[in-house]
Amino acid sequence: MFSISSKGSFKNTESFLHAVQKLPIEQIIAPYAQMGVDALNAATPKDSGLAAGSWGYVISNKGGKVTISWTNVDVENGFPVAVMLQYGYGTGTGGYVAGRDYINPAMKPIFDQISEAVWKAVKSA
Repeated sequence: MFSISSKGSFKNTESFLHAVQKLPIEQIIAPYAQMGVDALNAATPKDSGLAAGSWGYVISNKGGKVTISWTNVDVENGFPVAVMLQYGYGTGTGGYVAGRDYINPAMKPIFDQISEAVWKAVKSA
């Protein structure tokens, strides 16, 4: 058998959780979304520069889940160029062009900064 008992109040815990729930997460992360665009632009291999200049972002809040989605609108023959550069692609003549991991190294510092900023906001709530 297992039982838990408590004395006192959970008022402080409930107050903290209500404060955290009201944090303006979208406002906190918005500057980092643009920083991500800038980092991706700088890191994208530049043959024509079109893929590098085609980065953008969308911040969404659905059901209390805030998400940054980085986008790239450069598409060739129905396939996103940023994905081809990252993962590689087959050529029309049977060859293969190897990809280069440029997205993850560019974004890691941004992810770390977002994590720090949100944690700082949570701690100060």
